[in-house]
Amino acid sequence: VQLQASGGGLVQVGGSLRLSCLASGRTFSSLAVGWFRQAPGKEREFVAAIGWRGAMTDYADSVKGRFTISRGNGKNTVYLQMNSLKPEDTAVYYCTAVISFSNMESNFDYWGQGTLVTVSS
Repeated sequence: VQLQASGGGLVQVGGSLRLSCLASGRTFSSLAVGWFRQAPGKEREFVAAIGWRGAMTDYADSVKGRFTISRGNGKNTVYLQMNSLKPEDTAVYYCTAVISFSNMESNFDYWGQGTLVTVSS
């Protein structure tokens, strides 16, 4: 499975962005997908995850109520809708996939390149 994240950019505080994770490979629809992020000088951290059916989701406390993860109708795309963005959301965002639903970085098997999100104050 190959993953490609896109949709990052520069946005002002309080603004919104939607990240996309486009996957290739027939098995993607059966994988759980997660988003992680890494801010400058910090460890990579969990942001959100969604199960292969789309019914199960999990969010980091720092983004609950502001971010929404969803699967596209075609099942080969996963989105991360980010609203009410804050400066502390500035980071490189990575999409990743795993067979069994998880929010732990070490469990994820497939990683895409990151997309940079910058929130200006």
